[in-house]
Amino acid sequence: MLENIIAAVGVTAGVGFVCGILLSLASRFMAVKEDRRVGSIRECLPGANCGACGYTGCDGYAKALVEEGAKTNLCVPGASFVAEKVAAILGVEAEAVQNLTAFVHCNGTADAAAEKAVYEGVKSCKAASLLFGGQKACVYACLGFGDCASVCPTRAINVANGVAKVSPALCIGCGLCEKACPKHIISLIPRESRVAVVCSNRENGATVRKECTKGCIACRKCEKICPTNAITVQNNLSHVDREKCVRCGKCAEVCPVRCIADFGE
Repeated sequence: MLENIIAAVGVTAGVGFVCGILLSLASRFMAVKEDRRVGSIRECLPGANCGACGYTGCDGYAKALVEEGAKTNLCVPGASFVAEKVAAILGVEAEAVQNLTAFVHCNGTADAAAEKAVYEGVKSCKAASLLFGGQKACVYACLGFGDCASVCPTRAINVANGVAKVSPALCIGCGLCEKACPKHIISLIPRESRVAVVCSNRENGATVRKECTKGCIACRKCEKICPTNAITVQNNLSHVDREKCVRCGKCAEVCPVRCIADFGE
């Protein structure tokens, strides 16, 4: 009996020893060598792992740059500084990075937006929106439960008086908040062109008045006064052509509901 146990232990140990040798040889001769540039590029990236580049975090983007020839300007948080360092490592010309910041197209605060129901479920915008579009009468309104704030890596978003607000100084333009918003009322806007419409309601003016006192009523005053034709009213909502906008401020001055703002000021 004892001899059988010793024999079994010996066989097991022998098999383990052989397997260890085989694994060691395999790891040495069959290992896939990683390009050293991947590590160098990874050190240049900010480490936010936000996914704004379209890859699985900074590691995925670093590998894509070396192995797939990905564009050097996809790291929005790193901006031009990172793009230039990455391009230098790869020996290519740096591509320009547009400096973006998130903006919430809603000003339906608690004192402005009417409510159609009392919501007592999970404190989540996604959950609330599944229940008849949420508690606010305006189906385009920010629900104010902070799904966007919870995914922001730099804490650039806070909910004030029922509406999410973005701090441009803290925002890195990763776009995670844009993806998290079930109402799709957050967009990334170039910092150098900062005039935006603080509303997303596409109903007619009379309906908007009932739902929110700060909503766009499509009066077209902004459209008529703009000297560069940068503002047009489409589907009952004002839109800004940022390439034409010169930030003169006239549109904001004539807006009767104050739903046009220069969020850089």
